[in-house]
Amino acid sequence: MSQPENLETATLAGGCFWCTEAIIQRLRGVVSVEPGYSGGDIDNPTYEQVSSGKTGHAEAIQIKFDPSLISFEKILDVFFTTHDPTTLNRQGADIGTQYRSAIFYHSDNQKKMSEKVIQNLEKEHKFSNPIITKLEPFKKFYKAENYHKDYYDSNRSAPYCQLVIDPKIQKLQREFQKDII
Repeated sequence: MSQPENLETATLAGGCFWCTEAIIQRLRGVVSVEPGYSGGDIDNPTYEQVSSGKTGHAEAIQIKFDPSLISFEKILDVFFTTHDPTTLNRQGADIGTQYRSAIFYHSDNQKKMSEKVIQNLEKEHKFSNPIITKLEPFKKFYKAENYHKDYYDSNRSAPYCQLVIDPKIQKLQREFQKDII
C-alpha cells in the first residue's frame, strides 16, 4: 500500500505516548503515528533511560498526516483538548520532564500555527491556568521499543488503559466526532 506523496510530519509530546498515540491515530487524515522520544541529549535512548528523567527526552509521537484531509491546526486542537497543557512536567500521575507538554515544530509554519493556537486558547480562557506547552525546534525522533506501538489497542483491559486512556478517547469522540475514523 503506497502512501500519498504530500504527507507532512508533526511531533508532539503530551504526557504518556500511549495516550497521545491512541487519540491521534483515530483522526481522519492521519496516516501513521509512531511512539518514541524527542527533545533530549542522548542518541537512541531506551524507555528505561527516558523514564529516569535524565535524558531530556519527552515521550512523544511522530505523526504522518495528509494535509488535504486534516490540518496541522486541527491536530493541535485535538492535542490541546485531550491533555493538560497547563501543568509543568506532568500529566495526571505521570510526573517528570519526560511527560512535558511540547510541540517539536518541523517548520516556521508549524511554529507560527502553534503560537497562534496557543494565543487563541489563552484569549478564550480555555484553561484556568496559563498554557506552558514548550515550542521546541525538531531535532531528532527515536522510535520507542516495539511493545509501545499500538499499546492501547493491544491492552484495552489493562487498568491504565481503562482509567486514563478510555476517558480521553471518550472526550475525543464527544468533541471531534466528525474528525475521527
